[in-house]
Formats: sequence, structure tokens, C-alpha cells
Amino acid sequence: MADEIPSIISHASIGTNKFEAAIVFYDAVMATIGAKRILEYPGAVAYGKIYPEFWVQTPHDGEIARTANGVHFGFLAPSRSAVDAFWDAAISAGATPDGEPGPRPLYGEPYYGCFIRDLDGHKIEAMHWDGENTM
Repeated sequence: MADEIPSIISHASIGTNKFEAAIVFYDAVMATIGAKRILEYPGAVAYGKIYPEFWVQTPHDGEIARTANGVHFGFLAPSRSAVDAFWDAAISAGATPDGEPGPRPLYGEPYYGCFIRDLDGHKIEAMHWDGENTM
């Protein structure tokens, strides 16, 4: 189906208590997977390749941003080397390691990914599906 949208997600948003630092962080890591700033508003920046898919923003209610246990955001990387670059950029920009780049056969033989915690503690993943049926 040529007209079918390849994703089921419109967008995701995370809150930050360190807006300026978070934007510097996400500018660096999102570039490694081919994403860039798509939209900007006071207190909010959206990243994507074509449309705004991932928002980083101060909470609308003015309260403190919090992380959610069991929630993480996974980004598709075009290659294993892009996963490695994502990891390197994230760690260099102040992320906390939460799973070094590498295969994780439990997730499927073609899976290669990494996990970090961003500046606010959100769990973020970059992954590549290295098989015939690439994502």
C-alpha cells in the first residue's frame, strides 16, 4: 500500500526542567539519526526528518517535569554506526549510560541498539534492525 503511513505514532513529547541544555543535547543526538529541528516555540522544540515527531518542552502546566517508570522512547537509526554515533554524542553531551551499543538477541536477531538517560533522566533508545526486513 503506497499510501499507507509507515508509523502508528504521530508524535511523542517529553518534559524538561533544563530546557536550554536539553535542546543542545537533543540537537547533538538527533543529528546522528538524520533528524533535525522542525518546529520551535517558546519552551518547545520538535525534532523529526519530515514532520515534528519528537517534542522536548517545558511542561504546559508549569509544574516540574518527571520521568515515568517503564516508559522509554526508541529512535530508528539507519545503521549500526548511527547507533554508535548516537551513543557517543549522548554520552559526550552529558547522558547517563543505560545500555551500551550492541546486539540484543532477546529483542530479535537483527536488533542492534543502545540506551541512555537524558539530562532529565528520560530513558532514550537508538536502534537499528539489521536484517533483510529493515525498518
